[in-house]
Amino acid sequence: MLCKSLRALDFKKGNEVMHQIILREDYIKLGQALKAAGLVDTGVDAKMDIKDGKVKVNGVVELQRGKKLYDGSIVDYNGEQIQVVK
Repeated sequence: MLCKSLRALDFKKGNEVMHQIILREDYIKLGQALKAAGLVDTGVDAKMDIKDGKVKVNGVVELQRGKKLYDGSIVDYNGEQIQVVK
């Protein structure tokens, strides 16, 4: 189930898929974004991968699962990207 504060869409750009999260609120937390985009199955998976340094936000490794993502944030994870838009 998606959080009420967002809508998730997938776009294909060549061979790559860009996941786009459209915010209804001001932000979404990193762990929630990974789940909403379908890149992890559970919050525990998100927590472990973030803790292990496998996730970048705006090009920088992020270790906080509760990191707030705002309009314009780009998340890189496992060869895929999430773009956060308002």
